Amino acid sequence: MTNIDAEDTLCLRKLASLGGIKGPVRISTQALGEMLGISQQTASRRLLSLERLKMVTRTAEASGQHVLITAEGEEHLRREFAEYCKIFDESSEIYSMKGVVVSGVGEGRYYMSIYSDKISEICGFAPYPGTLNVKLNPQSMQIRNRLESLEWKIIPGFNDEHRQFGAVRCLMCTIGGIPCAIVAPLRTHHPSEIVELISGERLREALSVEDGSAVEIVIS
Repeated sequence: MTNIDAEDTLCLRKLASLGGIKGPVRISTQALGEMLGISQQTASRRLLSLERLKMVTRTAEASGQHVLITAEGEEHLRREFAEYCKIFDESSEIYSMKGVVVSGVGEGRYYMSIYSDKISEICGFAPYPGTLNVKLNPQSMQIRNRLESLEWKIIPGFNDEHRQFGAVRCLMCTIGGIPCAIVAPLRTHHPSEIVELISGERLREALSVEDGSAVEIVIS
């Protein structure tokens, strides 16, 4: 496999965007430099480097210089594309958030009793009557913000004879290898640094944790 530096790859990608894989592209080093934000001399060195690496071929004609990306150049770009696909393939993404266990305000048991049947239906487990609260560290808050773009399961809101209960979102995850879900109100302006987790098990007991214990939440 030919080693090619980032600057040469950027130049090769620009030539490909101009149609250099499908056929020869007529382009001057001055024009290429302007497109890449580099000097004409640097653009000339980039083309020479790509030519030496057998990534492109160049021909000089009366109408000017023509550049064609070779099979080796196309293969390099395909490898680059495959790497980007791995990075942005949501089906293979795994997110990890770390924090410490904290006490809640004691409402988890009440709301679990209210939403229990719907959680069982949507999440696939009968929730333990209570939640585990985790305070995320500052680095994990950045991950928490990214979770907003994922597909959450929705537990619809409903009314009983006394009050209205709003819709809730659930995002399946694991903690200590135990299946669980992050729960949050459907309508919220900003993700909280406190994450509430529900599970079919009493997580404090199953994980042998108490307030201040470090834990990791994995979303895949």
